[in-house]
Amino acid sequence: MTTTMAIRIERTGPPEAFVARDIPLRALEPTDVHLRVTAVGVNFADLMMRAGIYDTIPKGPYSPGFEVAGEVADVGSEVEHWKSGDRVVALMRYGGYAHDIVLPASDLFPYPTALSPAEAAAVPVAFLTAWVCLFEAAKADPNEAVLILSAAGGVGTAAVQLAVRHGMRVFGTSGAEHKRTLVVDELGAEACFDTHGSWEDEVRTVLGDRGLDVALDSLGGPATRACRRLLGPLGRLVFYGFSSAVPSSRKNLWSAAKAWVQTRPVHPLSLVQPNLGIFGVHLLHLGRKEPVLRVAMPQIFQGVTSGELRPMLDCTFPLTRDGAVEAHRYIHARQNIGKVVLSRV
Repeated sequence: MTTTMAIRIERTGPPEAFVARDIPLRALEPTDVHLRVTAVGVNFADLMMRAGIYDTIPKGPYSPGFEVAGEVADVGSEVEHWKSGDRVVALMRYGGYAHDIVLPASDLFPYPTALSPAEAAAVPVAFLTAWVCLFEAAKADPNEAVLILSAAGGVGTAAVQLAVRHGMRVFGTSGAEHKRTLVVDELGAEACFDTHGSWEDEVRTVLGDRGLDVALDSLGGPATRACRRLLGPLGRLVFYGFSSAVPSSRKNLWSAAKAWVQTRPVHPLSLVQPNLGIFGVHLLHLGRKEPVLRVAMPQIFQGVTSGELRPMLDCTFPLTRDGAVEAHRYIHARQNIGKVVLSRV
């Protein structure tokens, strides 16, 4: 039986709850690929999984990890488009924190050879989430005004780049001055406001009665209500995260409950008179709409190749139990600009 090292969640808790285990690698089915993992993107949802406040998890011990870069080691008998040695990125619902994985060949995408594995692993979840939020959910148009909360994060930096490239007026929020400077000076946003300041008033001052056309919200809580107030007629709020429910590295039911209550429910009738739309996006639950990812990913990598888009790789940690602990601590401290990656190289 073939085994591999996996970094697992066997109990919820702080980052130190991670354990490293040798686990059996499942048998290769005809349409599967065996992938040797070289880099894994770390997402805020991984932190929520580990803290025990994420609902899309398997039963029993498991490894988090939605996106990996790796090299094809073997393919099933019916796989035609991949061969041993191919460098690919892959999306999955969990299981990426491992040295080897077996997954359907349909979950793989090629990536440009100019990218390192760590850079490649920084692309799929951030850019595809931003793409779906902007262009599939919000149907964003050029010259529309978009506000991107947590604009210096993984999805945030991707969304700013995609929106600027699309010809939108782009505004962001971030909690640190050096992050706000990067969002404007390097990524091209028109302005980036202090998360801890009066950003709602500042956005309103800039836009006046026009209001926002699109708001991307990964925070929840009071920020969601502020975004809704800022929307102009036919404005769209896209909710894709709930980071306000995880203010520290430990599970805190009071904080999670407070954030839940502050993110007030919306009655459909309250959307009619102001002409508003509210969407929710979860990249890994698109169901029959998953083909949009296969359309978007090549366009994103084409933008990366041309230099119009760039993976915002903040830093890497080793693909080990201790590396995962440090990576989660780093993101909990809100230190990252862009993506954090676990790497074997």
